[in-house]
Amino acid sequence: MTATDRARELAIAAAQAASDKVADDIVAYDVSDVFVITDAFVLASANSDRQVRAIVDGIEERLLEIGAKPARREGEQEGRWVLLDYIDIVVHVQHAEERTYYSLERLWKDCPLIELPDSVTNGRNERPTSSGVAAVDVDTVAAGGPEE
Repeated sequence: MTATDRARELAIAAAQAASDKVADDIVAYDVSDVFVITDAFVLASANSDRQVRAIVDGIEERLLEIGAKPARREGEQEGRWVLLDYIDIVVHVQHAEERTYYSLERLWKDCPLIELPDSVTNGRNERPTSSGVAAVDVDTVAAGGPEE
């Protein structure tokens, strides 16, 4: 089973909105074979609590424009890790420190990536995979930066 067209549309729109708010390490996974509750996960990082909130607001605005409202929003008060549940997709916007610490990419490393537009992935710490899809360098993120 693969993510629905609607889930892919929402994931790409969320990724684009995050990019517009200067999010880092944006990646989207098709988790439809692993989870029955959602089709896709979108991950994005920010360097400050304020930027996390701005990215979340931008994603909500963009998805509302295409008719999607979050069923659930968690973590907003702390501003370190906000989860937006749109049923078809779940968006995780994390402070860079939480992104490194929890390393969610390791959980879903076997799930296929959802191809994101170049405008989303250019210059934001991703590496191209053999399929041409941008992906976060999991080892670099887990280590907290490039190896020395």
